[in-house]
Amino acid sequence: MLRLNVIVASTRPGRVGESVASWFHDFAREHSRFDVHWTDLADFALPVFDEPNHPRQQDYQHEHTKRWAESVDAADAYVFVTPEYNFGPTPALVNALNYVYHEWSYKPAAFVSYGGNSGGIRAVQTTKLTLTTLKVMPLIEQVTIPMVAQQVDNGRFAANEQQEKSAGAMLDELVRWAKALKPMREN
Repeated sequence: MLRLNVIVASTRPGRVGESVASWFHDFAREHSRFDVHWTDLADFALPVFDEPNHPRQQDYQHEHTKRWAESVDAADAYVFVTPEYNFGPTPALVNALNYVYHEWSYKPAAFVSYGGNSGGIRAVQTTKLTLTTLKVMPLIEQVTIPMVAQQVDNGRFAANEQQEKSAGAMLDELVRWAKALKPMREN
């Protein structure tokens, strides 16, 4: 079975990302076409990039980098659960993307984005530029959650029908792309 890492991209205290990611993680498990793994950037505690060698060399010196590289490498696909900070991605996400290189290659990625009026779509568009440089195939199918606070009650996110429909379509496409790119990952 293909492995999907659901990556919580916000690390700040009081974040709403955990509740959104928890909903999506459960939804993806019920979808049952992936072996779904919870991947919280906060758990990795990556400092600002501190490896002495370029990530392409894969000569990692720090234990936090080795753990992160192993997690990224193990996945066949990714879903980034991300807010928007100042029209862009979270610093934690940009840092995590830049920590490794080959481990990302030839895998698809999609987004569950949230925020205010924009629902995080500007952050998604900016992140896609970095992903393509890492040889990741970002999909157009995504889940967008504008005005996310209106859907969180007592720390639990409740998706609406459209968001659930979007999540299903996104997961179906992720499966197709993960299977299609698998031969490239094996070479």
